[in-house]
Amino acid sequence: MAAQWWVLNAGYVGDRVASTVALLRDGDTTVVVDPGMVADRQQILGPMADLGVDPDDVTDVIFSHHHPDHTINAALFRNARYHDHWAYYVDDQWVSRDAEGFALSDAIRLIRTPGHTAEDITTLVDTADGLVALTHAWWHAEGPPEDPFATDGAALAASRARVLALNPVLIVPGHGPAFAPDPTTPR
Repeated sequence: MAAQWWVLNAGYVGDRVASTVALLRDGDTTVVVDPGMVADRQQILGPMADLGVDPDDVTDVIFSHHHPDHTINAALFRNARYHDHWAYYVDDQWVSRDAEGFALSDAIRLIRTPGHTAEDITTLVDTADGLVALTHAWWHAEGPPEDPFATDGAALAASRARVLALNPVLIVPGHGPAFAPDPTTPR
């Protein structure tokens, strides 16, 4: 099985901040990853409409971690399950489960990748072109080499090594466009 994916908003960090927001589709599963801060909600909703996806069609929302710049627009998706590191949530239900290895579909699964926060997770997507990793282990292609806000630098290095060992064809970082990892990718 192969899923499809699109970056709805390539994030950035500097004087202003926006998260990289992605849309994933695998059969009946439609996922938004990190619906966080953007300059205008149309930067999320417009590309979705162009793809023929209504916000009410989104089945799942994944938070790489709980910082507001990655979660603030979650309420746009009224029918979704919301996933984090230790549970998923639907209306007033809190369903405990570990993110490690949790599969949302045949081609979309979660793993734990702490470092930026203790609760970080990475979304792994099997696509026709290979594995795509959506993760905050990198802010953008350049890293930064040392995350100034990391709660655990050693854990972050281990998480980066774990993701790279999976040989993803692309990494979709927390605040930038997708990039192909290479020897210059910060470890």
